[in-house]
This record gives sequence, C-alpha cells and structure tokens, in this order.
Amino acid sequence: MTTRRQFIKNVAIGASAMSFGGVLPGFSASSYRNIKGSNDRIRIAGIGVNARGGALARGFADEKDRGCVVTDICDVDSRAIEKCIANVEKTAGNRPRAHEDIRKMLESDNFDAVFIATPDHWHAPAALMAMKAGKHVYLEKPTSHNPDENRILLEAEKKYGKVVQVGNQRRSWPNVAHAMKELHEGIIGDIYYGKSWYYNKRGSMGIGKVTAVPEWLNWELWQGPAPRMSYKDNIIHYDWHWIWHWGTGEALNNGMHFVDLLRWGMQLDYPISIDSTGGRFHYRDDWETPDTQLVNFTFANGKVMTWESQSCVKSDIKGHGSGVTFYGSKGTLTIGGGNEYTIFDLDNKLVKHVDSKMVFEEGNLINPTQSLDAYHFQNFFNAIRKGEKLNSSLKEACVSTQLVQLANISHRVGRTVKINNNGTIANDREAMKFWKRDYEKGWELKV
Repeated sequence: MTTRRQFIKNVAIGASAMSFGGVLPGFSASSYRNIKGSNDRIRIAGIGVNARGGALARGFADEKDRGCVVTDICDVDSRAIEKCIANVEKTAGNRPRAHEDIRKMLESDNFDAVFIATPDHWHAPAALMAMKAGKHVYLEKPTSHNPDENRILLEAEKKYGKVVQVGNQRRSWPNVAHAMKELHEGIIGDIYYGKSWYYNKRGSMGIGKVTAVPEWLNWELWQGPAPRMSYKDNIIHYDWHWIWHWGTGEALNNGMHFVDLLRWGMQLDYPISIDSTGGRFHYRDDWETPDTQLVNFTFANGKVMTWESQSCVKSDIKGHGSGVTFYGSKGTLTIGGGNEYTIFDLDNKLVKHVDSKMVFEEGNLINPTQSLDAYHFQNFFNAIRKGEKLNSSLKEACVSTQLVQLANISHRVGRTVKINNNGTIANDREAMKFWKRDYEKGWELKV
C-alpha cells in the first residue's frame, strides 16, 4: 500500500520530471503556447484543496485562456491531493506539484499567488504566511477565526503590499452589483432595515470517538496553529465548522456572505450593539455552535440589520432558501442566493425583476456558484496586473467578518454586546475573552 508521504513524494517527482527549461512544470510546449498573454501569466498555488478548495482549483485552472496556471497544491489529505491533481490536469493539461506542508511550499518561487480554502482556523495564518512569502492571496471567507486576526491581516497587507481578494464572490456578480447601484441611487428610498437569512437541513454530526488518525491524513498539520486535541472520527472534513476550537458556525460559514450584502447595500460599517439569540436545538451531539440563530445589529443612525440561520430546517423566505431583503421608504428589494433581484412597492406589487440563468445551487457545499466565480477571479487578476480596485477588499471583508464574529461572541456570553466605533468591544471583560485565541506553541501569528 502506498503511504500518504510516499504518494506526495511520487507526485512531486512526477511533476518535476515533466518540466523543462522555459516552460511551466507539467506543461507541454504546445499547451504553454495556447495560453493567451503567457508573458503576463499568473501562477497560482492552492492551499487546502478538498471540497471547496478543489472547486477553486478547477475554477482557476479553467482560467488558462486568461493566463492563469495552477502550478502547485498543498493539502494534509493525500486523497484530496490526488483528486485535485487529476482535475487540474483534466481541465488545463498540466500536473501541479504536490505539497503536504504549507511552510515548505511557500519557500518556492514557482508561483506568484495562492488561493486558500482551508478550515477557518487556518485562514488568517495561511494568508499571513503567504504575504510574508511575497505571494498575492485569494482568501476564502471568513477572513479569520477571531476578531484579533483581522487586525493582524490588515497590518500584514499594509506591510507586505500584496493583493488580497476575499471570496465574497457576490461582490463581483453583475446583477447583484447593479442591484446595489440601484439601491444607492434611491430606487426604494431611504433604507432603514435589512434582513438576511440562510436555511439548510443538516443532519447530526453524532458523538465522535477518539481513534487512530487515518493513514491519509496529517493530523498535526491539519491542526496547525490551533492548540492540540485528540483526533475524533466525526471532525474531518466538514463538521469542524460546528466546533468553536476550529470553526465559526453557520454565521461565518454562510452568514458572512449575506451580512456583507446588507452592509454593502445599506452603506454601513460597525454597529453600536449586537444581540444574538438561539442555540443547538435539533440533536444532542458534539455540535457546539447554534443551529438556530437570530442576530440584531443596531447602528448609531437607528438603522437595523438582522441575520437568521436555521441549519436543520428546510424553509425559505419569498421562495429563497438564502438571501437578503432591503426595506426602504418606497419599497423593498430582495436578492436571493443567486445573481438576480426583485423590487416591490409598499403594496407588495412587483416593480422590477432582474433574472439570471446563472444561479446559486442551494445545498451545494462544494461549488454552489461555479458559473459565477469567474467574475471574481478576473477581478483578482486585474488587481494584480493593472492595479484594478478589488471588489472584495480585505478591509471590507474584515469588517463583515468581524460583525458576525461579534454576533457569535454575543451568543456565547448570552447577552447584548456594545461596540465601539472601530469595531472593538466596549467595556466587557467577559466578551473580550473571545476576542482572540490561544495558539499552539511555535505557531503564534507575527507580522
């Protein structure tokens, strides 16, 4: 049987053997010449290529005609590496180099940028390490595991001067962007309330058993910056989302997308208070984060935003399992999960409907927006090549991330949390205990 380490070594040797002078590793001369603008190519590496990361790898590989090449991938799961290499090769014709350890991969000058789709506790550390290594970053949301990591990332972006695009892809979707333009031009008047929601019927994660680490997994590196815990059989690869030690719950898993839309449409930054209610109601298992959550964000100008999640109930609002509705003095505007929107007047009569054949696939955990992601990728490329303004800058994404992190902090202390103008917690020692996390020795974040 081939072991995890043997597999990764063999893949790396195979990719290296296919390279030759002047041509990208794993590329034939003919496939290289087919890249338009190859002298202006963007070489990108993937960090975390299971599930969502694998979808991103295929998406970036599919951008070969725009000069993007996936040259390297890194994962602690040898099965994910094998699958990702096969998919990239099928899509673009080249075999990326394989790596198990992000630290070793980032020593290479074989690529210019990285995309990061790791578990949440790795997002900020991986992005920081990549910037320090001189790489541009495409970072899946959320930006971080805790609020203090947002500060660290912004300091790093300023210090190292790299382009950092965050995966709030809706900021690049054409019809969503047009809806925001109409909102800002006053199509529904003064907006006083924004509502966001996400419904999904998830099963129980069960009660895990401490067991031997699977042969295909490097559990030490999977934990990385997080303090060490024993391996349990119900954590990998998805249900870590519901454990505070690594994950951030449904609020950051999906809520950030929609809270970000509310902030964008209502042109708001930090609220003055946040109140979260809810709990884990549907199963008795290892799931720690709420499966039912209702959050109120109150702003200094009196405006209000809400976020509602139901992780174990299949439902919808206005026919959408996820989305946002803006309430204004002249009517309402609803954006569902996809690239479309609808406007109603105050009598709930249809004023306008903008449709799109490119849709959000409800329940698709891996790649719900495949046909739309390319817009976000192209914005990232143009920011690197031409200095184009990012549609989802790190600064904006950190604000949206932090709002929902603060909502989780309110949930964990069981009461309203007061917020300062700069997004910090006001005079609350108990709540501040959740502002940052402890790190495994040797993994502390240093800009």
